[in-house]
Amino acid sequence: MVYAVLGGAALIAIATVVSVLGPMVAIDLYTPAVAAWWTVFTAVAVQGVPFLLLGTVVSAAIGAFVPEKVFTRLLPRNQALAVPIAGAAGAVLPGCECASVPVASSLMRRGVAPAAALAFLLSAPAINPVVLVATSIAFPNQPKMVLARLVASLATAVVMGWLWARFGREEWLRLPKRAQTTSSSPSPTGVKAFVAGLQHDFLHAGGFLVLGAAAAATFNIAVPRSILDVFTGSSWLSLLLLALLAVVLCVCSEADAFVAASLSGFSPAAKLAFMVVGPMVDLKLIALQAGTFGRAFAFRFSSTTWLVAVVSSTLVGWWLL
Repeated sequence: MVYAVLGGAALIAIATVVSVLGPMVAIDLYTPAVAAWWTVFTAVAVQGVPFLLLGTVVSAAIGAFVPEKVFTRLLPRNQALAVPIAGAAGAVLPGCECASVPVASSLMRRGVAPAAALAFLLSAPAINPVVLVATSIAFPNQPKMVLARLVASLATAVVMGWLWARFGREEWLRLPKRAQTTSSSPSPTGVKAFVAGLQHDFLHAGGFLVLGAAAAATFNIAVPRSILDVFTGSSWLSLLLLALLAVVLCVCSEADAFVAASLSGFSPAAKLAFMVVGPMVDLKLIALQAGTFGRAFAFRFSSTTWLVAVVSSTLVGWWLL
């Protein structure tokens, strides 16, 4: 009763202050820049939440219903062979980068080698059928663009998996742990484990999705468009610019092909870099990785992935485009 009364009084006080001061503050703050920030923030957050939910559902289902021995049997023990198989398996999940992080985390907890799980994390949002179909629609009569995206994205995922298998360290990778249970309260199984895992993963990753969306919105209103136009005259600068722009815009992988197609002043290779980098390295994905695997991992893995993705896009673009 005490908590209820105090909480109710606090809510009434807050509601009173907001009702009195809210309209005046809103009028003062509602400028075109703030409106643009709110539009971008809402678009990124709303765009990512459904796929984040999809990923957490898959992650919880894997943890609750799939025995650990299934993964050890499906993937070879040799990481050099497991990485390309896991990368190719990314074509099965029709989700974006928001979904891949919790799924990769769950795979690691179920005994999958980190190198293979990370290859899946990178490939799943980039080469799934939904993304490839969207790319073919955004670039009609250009099948080479679809093929280039598939080849460059899969190559980046496999190379990153092999790099982690060779140079990665266990202390860089921190996996979130479930709440520990005592002997008197055994671990939940079945539906209870699914609900507990879904609640944990969705709430844990959702906060970092919001942080990434806020960072992307801030960039959109802080950098003038006139600065971006300076780089379109050089093919190399335009490729690097779009590779950086993909990091901060946080466009969902199902929609980034349409954004790339609208950038008429840029070369095909630069557009390819935008579509390869975006699903693998962007602000909300970095935030999700930092929250799930730790900041040390996110910094090293994201920066290396960006470099590999740019090189892969350059080589594949020169070859096919």
